[in-house]
Amino acid sequence: MGWAVARRHIRLDVQYDGTDYAGFCIQPRVPTIQGELQSALARLLGEPVHLTAASRTDAGVHALGQVVAFFTESRVPVERLPRALNELLPQDIAVTAAEEVPESFHPRFDAVGKLYTYRILNRPVRSPIICRYAWHVPEPLDLEAMGRAAEVLVGEKDFGAFCAAGGVARSTVRNLYRLDLDTNADVIEMRLGADGFLYMMVRIIVGTLVEVGLGRRDWMEIEDILASRDRRRAGKTASPQGLCLVRVDY
Repeated sequence: MGWAVARRHIRLDVQYDGTDYAGFCIQPRVPTIQGELQSALARLLGEPVHLTAASRTDAGVHALGQVVAFFTESRVPVERLPRALNELLPQDIAVTAAEEVPESFHPRFDAVGKLYTYRILNRPVRSPIICRYAWHVPEPLDLEAMGRAAEVLVGEKDFGAFCAAGGVARSTVRNLYRLDLDTNADVIEMRLGADGFLYMMVRIIVGTLVEVGLGRRDWMEIEDILASRDRRRAGKTASPQGLCLVRVDY
């Protein structure tokens, strides 16, 4: 009589530079974060693995605190997984932690909040290094006006105007409990925390705030944009490379 192998549910914390990837989710004939992780896991564990993730980050977007989970019948000790996987993964992806979690755990649906940062390089001349991780805006930005616009967005509101086509959320109401702006030399950093984000929500918010900073729209328009729930009323979608998923809260 054979012995059944207990199935385990494993959580991984992952960091990556998304510059050279077509996003998190697997797509045919292009490199993706999920594809690289699943390939490394299959080699290490000797079985196919399917990952679920807290955030399906888009092409060019980075992560310091992505959370993924998978089921496995492998007996490889969980504490060995980060080091063993990092020997198989490319240099721009790293597993920072691993732990066994209950079968019911879901990285996306169990999350109660997420924190993103978005960086803007605000100077006339671009930087070949910084611009891998920041949107280059050469014209001067009015940070005071951007800050006023940001204050209007904070709170539980309907962000339908800040959601790109293709999103599948049942509701466009979200609680944006944090939207800070800070500067360090030529780099502006925004920190956005919410109980959840709509498709492209962070990048559309940033694009709209930049238009305010450039004087192309008044910060007092933000209330009307929110009320409209019309994506066409908000600003353009900011470039992906400035965006980074910092943390997922459970």
